[in-house]
Amino acid sequence: MFDASGRSSPVEESAEDIRVEGYDPLIAPALLQSEIPETSKSRKTTLVTRKNVQKILTGKDDRLIIVVGPCSIHDTDAAIEYAKLLKHVSERLCNDLLIIMRAYLEKPRTIAAWKGMLNDPDMDGTCNINKGLRVSRQLFCDLTHMGVPIATEMLDTVSPQVRLLNKKETQN
Repeated sequence: MFDASGRSSPVEESAEDIRVEGYDPLIAPALLQSEIPETSKSRKTTLVTRKNVQKILTGKDDRLIIVVGPCSIHDTDAAIEYAKLLKHVSERLCNDLLIIMRAYLEKPRTIAAWKGMLNDPDMDGTCNINKGLRVSRQLFCDLTHMGVPIATEMLDTVSPQVRLLNKKETQN
């Protein structure tokens, strides 16, 4: 059962999820879009880039598509700085290349370490996914508002946010 804050209470007598303290619902995409709306410039960047990618892929534009950027974004300020530099290069080479910034937020092949900004935006193991979604949405809106097209991938958008109990708590 969820309380007024949206967090669930621990299940006392249950045979399921015995190491789970509770579940936190993920923010709905429509609410996230309402909280952090795109600008008209951001929308234009996205739509124009999609059309240009389609033209290149169908042979109507002879440029090459280049997706370039970090393995995973962990610092929004650094991502903005990188985007500024990339924008200048992109403008200089726009007749030959369509440069798209890789804006990846997860580290799916990392097993024991940090799983990415989307999953743990504070890099402290708290896994505040709703904060990660908000930070990521804001970053994407900022980048595209700058006129920098982005490419990303969302791996698992239906997982509930789960708070796990540590071993000591489950032994009591």
